[in-house]
Amino acid sequence: MASGAHEEARGVHEGILRRQSARESSARTYARALPIVPVRARGLTIEGADGRRYLDCLSGAGTLALGHNHPVVLEAIRKVLDSGAPLSVLDLATPVKDAFITELFRTLPPGLADRARVQFCGPAGTDAVEAALKLVRAATGRTGILAFAGAYHGMTAGALAASGGARDVQVARLPYPQDYRCPFGVGGPSGAELAARWTESLLDDPKSGVPLPAGMILEPVQGEGGVIPAPDAWLRRMRQITADRSVPLIVDEVQTGVGRTGAFWAVGHSGITPDVMVLSKAIGGSLPLAVIVYRDDLDVWEPGAHAGTFRGNQLAMAAGTATLAHVRENGLAARAADLGSRMLSQLAELPGQFACVGEVRGRGLMIGVELVHPDDAAPAHTGHALTPSGDARVSGADVPAPDGHVPAPGGRVPGPSGCGPAQERHGSAPGDRAPVPGGPEPEPTGPAPVSPGPARTPCPAAPELAAAVQRECLQRGLIVELGGRHSAVVRLLPPLTISDEQAAAVLDRLADAVAAVGRRHEEYGPRRPSRHGRPPGPARRVG
Repeated sequence: MASGAHEEARGVHEGILRRQSARESSARTYARALPIVPVRARGLTIEGADGRRYLDCLSGAGTLALGHNHPVVLEAIRKVLDSGAPLSVLDLATPVKDAFITELFRTLPPGLADRARVQFCGPAGTDAVEAALKLVRAATGRTGILAFAGAYHGMTAGALAASGGARDVQVARLPYPQDYRCPFGVGGPSGAELAARWTESLLDDPKSGVPLPAGMILEPVQGEGGVIPAPDAWLRRMRQITADRSVPLIVDEVQTGVGRTGAFWAVGHSGITPDVMVLSKAIGGSLPLAVIVYRDDLDVWEPGAHAGTFRGNQLAMAAGTATLAHVRENGLAARAADLGSRMLSQLAELPGQFACVGEVRGRGLMIGVELVHPDDAAPAHTGHALTPSGDARVSGADVPAPDGHVPAPGGRVPGPSGCGPAQERHGSAPGDRAPVPGGPEPEPTGPAPVSPGPARTPCPAAPELAAAVQRECLQRGLIVELGGRHSAVVRLLPPLTISDEQAAAVLDRLADAVAAVGRRHEEYGPRRPSRHGRPPGPARRVG
C-alpha cells in the first residue's frame, strides 16, 4: 500500500475507533483488547481498515466453524435471498427450517435423535439456556438447579445465576474436576472421584440443604472457565447420578458443538446421552441461531411457554444447514481431533521453556495456555500429562517426551520447578470404562478407592501476563481470546478449516509472543498478585 493510501486508511481506522469509544456502551469487551476494524475476511484471515491482516483464532468466540465467509455458507444465504422466501417467520414451518431440523437431527447422539424435540429460541445461546432451565422446571415440578464452579452459560438472569460469576446464590454449586487448580488439591482421577462423591453426597444427604433439583447443567469443556475438559469417565458418572435420581441432565454445547472438540458434539467423547442439549454459535453458520433439543417425554410446555420474535431466522437456518452438512460430510470433527492433538503436542514445550506458563490444555481445536506467577522457591515436582478422557493437559512440570509427544497416561517426565508438589495418581477415574462403538452405553464400575496423596499448590494466575501475550500476538497479526477464572488463559478457537500451514503460523506467532513476555517477565521480575488474585499497585510494567 502506497504511503498516502496507508495514511488515509489509518485515519479511517482511527476515526471509527474514536467514534466507537464515544458512542458505544462501556460494557463492550473484545473491542477494548482488540483495537481493530475488520473490513474484509475469508477463512482464517481478517483484513482491517488500516490494511493490516490477522489470523483470527477468536472465530466469533467459536461461532465460525468454517471460518469467515465460507463458500458453502455464502451460497446457502444467496439461495434463500434469490428465492424470494420470507426471511423471518416466527415459528411457522418452511422448507428451509425443515431442512435444518433434518440435518441437525442427523448429527445428534443416537439415544437422543430417535426421540428428540427441538425448540427454536431467541437468537443467542443464553436464551436457549433460559429455555432449558424453564423446560426442566416445568417437566419435573421442581425449581432448583445444579451447576458447576467456573461455568459460563450466558448473560441473562437465569443463565448468569448458573454461571461461575453469579453474584446471588440461586443454584447449588458443584466442583468441576480439573488438574492444575483441582478444588481438592489432588487432580487426576482422584480429584474427579472426589468431585463425583461430593455431588452424590449433596443429593443424597437429607440435611445437605439442597432438595432434589429440577436439573443439572454442565459444559463438557469449560471454555470461558479456562478451557478445562471434563474427564469422560466423570461425565459418565454425572449421567449415571442424574439418571438414577430422575434429574434431567442439560449439556451446554453452545461453544463445544459442531466438531470443535474433535467429536461432532463433545458428549460423543464420553458416549453419554443428555436429556437436553443447548446449541447455538456454530449451528447458525455465522448468523444468530439458538435451539434446545430434548427428550420427547420432557415436552410438557403449553403453547407459547417459550417464544421469541426472531426464532424464525431463515438465513441463519440455511447457513446452519450448510455448515452442519459440510462439517459432517468432510469429517472436520476428526480433522479437529488430529490437528488439535498435534498443536497441543507442540505447545507442550512452552511450560518447560518459560516458568510463567503454568499449563497447556484443551481438546480438539479448543486450546488454552494458562499464564502464572512462578514460585521461585518451590520444590521440583512432576505433573499430569494426559487425563483419562484423552485430552492433553501439560503443566509447568510436564515436558514432552524425547520424541516430541506429550507423555502417555501414567507417563511422568521430570520438569522444572513449580509452585507445589504433585501427587502420584491413585485408583481409577469414576466409572472409567470407554463406550463400545455402536454398543450400549458403558455401565459405571462404581466408586474407586481414593488416596489423594500430598496436596498440590498451583502457581498464582497472572492475568497481566496473559493480557501482555494477547497484545504481543496482535502485534504479530494473531487474534486470540482471554478466559479463565482470572482472565489468565490465552485461548485458541481457530476455524475447523484451518490448514496445517496456517496452524504452524499460529503456533509460531503465539510461541514468539509468549517468549517475548516470558523474557521480559524474567528480566524485570514477577509482579506478585495480591491476596485477592489481582496484581499489586504501581510496579514495573510487564508487556
